[in-house]
Amino acid sequence: MLKFNLFSIFIGMFKQFQDTFTFDDVLLVPQKSEILPKDVKIHTYLTREIKLNAPFLSAPMDTVTEHEMAIKMALAGGIGIIHKNLSIDDQVAEIRKVKRFENGFVKNPMTAHPSDPMSKIIQIRNKFGYKKVPIVDNDGVLVGFISDIDYLMLPDNDEHKVLDFMFPVQKMNVGYEGMSLKEAYQMIQKFRLRTLCIVDKNNKLVSIVTRRDLEKSLLYPNSSKDSTKQLLVGGAIGVGINGIERAENLLKAGTDVLIVDTAHGHSRGVIDTVKEIKRKWSGVQVIAGNIASSDAAKDLIDAGVDALKVGIGPGSICTTRIVAGIGVPQLSAIMEVVKGVYNSQRKVPVIADGGIKSSGDVVKALAVGAMSVMMGNMFAGTDESPGRIEYTNGRMYKVYRGMGSIDAMEFGSKDRYGQAEIKEKQKFVPEGVSGRVAYKGSVSTILYQLEGGLRSGFGYNGARNISELQKRAHFVKITGSSLKESHPHDLKEVSSAPNYSID
Repeated sequence: MLKFNLFSIFIGMFKQFQDTFTFDDVLLVPQKSEILPKDVKIHTYLTREIKLNAPFLSAPMDTVTEHEMAIKMALAGGIGIIHKNLSIDDQVAEIRKVKRFENGFVKNPMTAHPSDPMSKIIQIRNKFGYKKVPIVDNDGVLVGFISDIDYLMLPDNDEHKVLDFMFPVQKMNVGYEGMSLKEAYQMIQKFRLRTLCIVDKNNKLVSIVTRRDLEKSLLYPNSSKDSTKQLLVGGAIGVGINGIERAENLLKAGTDVLIVDTAHGHSRGVIDTVKEIKRKWSGVQVIAGNIASSDAAKDLIDAGVDALKVGIGPGSICTTRIVAGIGVPQLSAIMEVVKGVYNSQRKVPVIADGGIKSSGDVVKALAVGAMSVMMGNMFAGTDESPGRIEYTNGRMYKVYRGMGSIDAMEFGSKDRYGQAEIKEKQKFVPEGVSGRVAYKGSVSTILYQLEGGLRSGFGYNGARNISELQKRAHFVKITGSSLKESHPHDLKEVSSAPNYSID
């Protein structure tokens, strides 16, 4: 009887088996097209509320995304997610560096009082990077302005009063609350200002605008910005009380979107954390993951997420599939989650996280229903990724490690893999590895190539945008021989032109 029952179980399991695919298993069939790559629109939705001008995210990994990467991602139209292998204060500092890089109206700017010592102004410059500071009285009324020119030669401990060095408001050109950003920029140009202070009808300081930000807006017209014209940035958090505490601090710093970032998103801890965030801050945009099933999509949507992150084990530094025997090939995982979204009453965007080796994989991910893609390896090894360049045998490398590697878990990511209570390094059960990737130069070049390949893929499909791509896409399954045929072959020498795909 026992043997019969076991046999029935095995038969049931085999009935569940089905073909699953990843990016290298399929190709898109070219369609009749009247679309040129330059005419393609690649804007998308990151979440239900947040728009991006390019569907690219940098992963919240400690060898990929801190403020330098996040800034470049946002300037290119995408977004960077600051990793959580940092103290809360340090992660907040990284967020603030992104938010202050490019602004429109800078509300509640840092100020000083006329009676303050000049050493305070110097401390503001050294700690926060603000070289120009508005001066206000006890009621918040603008009384003057001070810049680094005024205190360039002063020692750090100078106790002279700000009043003795500031430029008085009577000699300043100021703007008034209610003026548009365009009008503010016109005023900056007309009077050749570097900083314009904005006051209300009672002459109280309400915001500032800088010439530097005007120049950045002209240089990066497609950058991703919030309603106040600051660059978009996201922050990763964990689950439970610690995750909520981190979320609160990140939101105060201006974080645009929170990612509840775990290896297993279809879990009680993630669902409860999403619900708690939505209870405390109903308007906050929340992404959760990682998942790979339609059931997970439904449960997280019911919890209140604004986007879903898909990918169990496809990353080049992830070993979850080997260690735990768990995962779904990435293309099929995206399709399964998209199906779950389609069957839900509340629709949310899907983010494909991991497994992207080339711009062609991005096209495939979007074609099966993703609205954006998150990448780690693609952006590792760049100038903007954390870490120093290492030289080995005349070649340059940078460290790239999975957040499930022992090194990363030791620095704080152990909770992502359900091992928060483990104190001893030797008792970690890693689900990732550490390695090195070749130095790649600026991430801007990689983003340019990714966008170019994406536009080309849309053009071959006759699609003007992501929505049309998803409607027109027709896939064919290929063999190992076809995959070999797809790559350069039968050559004695290959051009040394840069290749930004992953080997």
